[in-house]
Amino acid sequence: MSRADELTVVHLMRHGEVHNPDGILYGRLPDYHLSELGRQMADRVAEHLAARDVTHVVASPLDRAQETAAPIAKTHGLDLATDGRLIEAANVFEGKTFGVGDGALKNPDNWKHLVNPFKPSWGEPYIEQVVRMMGALDAARDAARGHEAVCVSHQLPIWIVRSFVEKRRLWHDPRKRQCTLASLTSFTYRGDKIVSVGYSEPARDLVPKHLLAGAKPVKGKAKAFGA
Repeated sequence: MSRADELTVVHLMRHGEVHNPDGILYGRLPDYHLSELGRQMADRVAEHLAARDVTHVVASPLDRAQETAAPIAKTHGLDLATDGRLIEAANVFEGKTFGVGDGALKNPDNWKHLVNPFKPSWGEPYIEQVVRMMGALDAARDAARGHEAVCVSHQLPIWIVRSFVEKRRLWHDPRKRQCTLASLTSFTYRGDKIVSVGYSEPARDLVPKHLLAGAKPVKGKAKAFGA
């Protein structure tokens, strides 16, 4: 088979649940680690991928992504690589709670960050996320030519690059992202070209119902979009 016909699969995985009792939008902050449930999610996906031809595992530098990727790398006897391009999107509300009545949106000083949802004005531009995430995907493809790679990243960057590949608009309703905790968004390459995108949720039964895509908010349970 020529290199142009060679099939490579790159799985973009969202990290597992994070211990975040205060409901902070933690973004790129350090020391936000997987909860016990999050560790179970990571182990579940490692089991799910155990029989797959994974030859490269790489993660965002953030703690939760590294901890999610570790059992996958261990299962396949691989060193865990780090790629800064897989990091969470920058957000001006990082470190704050995010709500209309009880969070950052209650402060009028923050309203100026919400003027342009198409860019978006509150954080890293969508197109910049596309550029860095495509670079990370292509690098993983090159590292696993003819095999499979797993890249552990974060909800928003994963959804944005998938939207770009599937030719959808980049601005969107965060509640409708199909990118559940510990989910796999899988890009199949033929040679250097993406020919299909798949999606699966190996740990769906472990994900709290209020955190599933499209779920209605539950009083007292914050939903950390873009986490």
